[in-house]
Amino acid sequence: MNFGEPQALWLALLAPTALLLAAVFWRSYLRDLNAWAKAGVWERLGLRFQRRQLRASVALLALAVLGVALALARPRWGTTEETVERHGVDIVFVLDSSMSMAAPDVAPSRIGIAKSLVRRLAASLPGHRVALVQAEGEGLVLAPLTVDTAVLDLLLDTVAPGSLPRPGTQIGPALGEALKLYPPDGEKHRVLILISDGEDHDSPWEQSLAKLKKAGVVVHTLGVGTLRGSPIPVDPQTNARTAQSQNRFKTDQEGRVVVSKLNEAVLERLAQDTGGIYLPVSSPGVDPGKIANAISLMKRRSFESEALDVLAERFQWPLVMAALALVLHLTSRPLRSVRPGPEPTR
Repeated sequence: MNFGEPQALWLALLAPTALLLAAVFWRSYLRDLNAWAKAGVWERLGLRFQRRQLRASVALLALAVLGVALALARPRWGTTEETVERHGVDIVFVLDSSMSMAAPDVAPSRIGIAKSLVRRLAASLPGHRVALVQAEGEGLVLAPLTVDTAVLDLLLDTVAPGSLPRPGTQIGPALGEALKLYPPDGEKHRVLILISDGEDHDSPWEQSLAKLKKAGVVVHTLGVGTLRGSPIPVDPQTNARTAQSQNRFKTDQEGRVVVSKLNEAVLERLAQDTGGIYLPVSSPGVDPGKIANAISLMKRRSFESEALDVLAERFQWPLVMAALALVLHLTSRPLRSVRPGPEPTR
């Protein structure tokens, strides 16, 4: 046996409180009545007092309060089989991990902010299925669709700029891999969240966009970075100050430092053409709640059902006890009117 709402048990303390208040009331009432006429002549005046009835009435009031408190605490015992269905939206996160995501124009780095956004969005969307795809020169599925968001949290620790075998900045292959993760049915329950700086080196992302539109996938994009841009550290683990002091930034063939800038055009197009939202992220404090709210308002599909043995709710028993006790309390009459007794003979 346990309680579904154990915090409501403190309401049981109101039972002795009700008992005490009722006792104080009756004592005060009887004292005033006794001042008007002694108890020995009450029956002659048409009143009959029953002390046992009074004690029972006060106890019934306390029992009614106790029953309500126990019912609110939802006692449960015994098992019953219950079918639980999960309803939600299939959400695939596509995380850009190209070398440009090491740029520190958004502190501590674009990739650091991107991973934080994935965690925050996954935590704000409980009950949905989520997946994770890493994007560089290729798309790598790190996690298929699952309701266990803790898996994403663990896998994000392994993501670093330039960590895939094929380096580069290509969004198209990752979008293609993400599309394969959705089940064949349920075209109204699909979401893709792309977190990137928007840089793309001639990948077929427009072809992937056409496929996403045809499959009914809503694409939300978050552009991490600034329009001013930033140099890219050669070593992604090096912070901006150290890279600056050691002049360890990526350079082009002519020896000039490469400056990576946020490319909003690709990200805005992906969101606009699929009915999604584009959100620029130029500081760590940007709230992705707008995207989470849009997903929460989408129609959900049933993607899992499971038969579980659960404890049966037994709140009805203390509630019935409370109702009976209250009825008996209200109908009890410790002090009732009777036919006055005869006058004493002289």
